[in-house]
Amino acid sequence: MKILIADDSRVMRQIVTRTLRQAGFGDHDLVEAADGQQAFDMTNQEHPDLVISDWNMPEMTGLEALVKLRAAGNDVKFGFVTSECTPEMQAQAEAAGSAFFIVKPFTAERFDEVFSPILG
Repeated sequence: MKILIADDSRVMRQIVTRTLRQAGFGDHDLVEAADGQQAFDMTNQEHPDLVISDWNMPEMTGLEALVKLRAAGNDVKFGFVTSECTPEMQAQAEAAGSAFFIVKPFTAERFDEVFSPILG
C-alpha cells in the first residue's frame, strides 16, 4: 500500500513517517508532498491508498486539495494531521469527505487506532 504524506514542513513529514513506522505501518510505500498543490498532483499520479495531509500549506490548503480531488471523482482515503482543531474545521473536513482528523501532538498509538481500520 502507498501512503502520501503532505506537509509543508520537512521535519513534520519526517515525524509523521517515523510515527507511522512506530505504529507498525513502516512496510508501506511512503511518499511525500511539500504543499497542497503537490499533494493534489501526486495523488493523481501516484494513486496512493491513503493521504495524510496538513491543513495549512502554501499553494493550496489540505482542505482545498481534498475538495478538488473529490470534485474530480477521486475517492482516495484522505485525512488531516494538524495542530489546529476547531469544530468548524472538523465539520468542513467531514463535509469534504475526510476520513479522519488527528490533532498534533500525536502518538503511535493514535496512528494505530486511526489507520489500522483504514489500512487493514
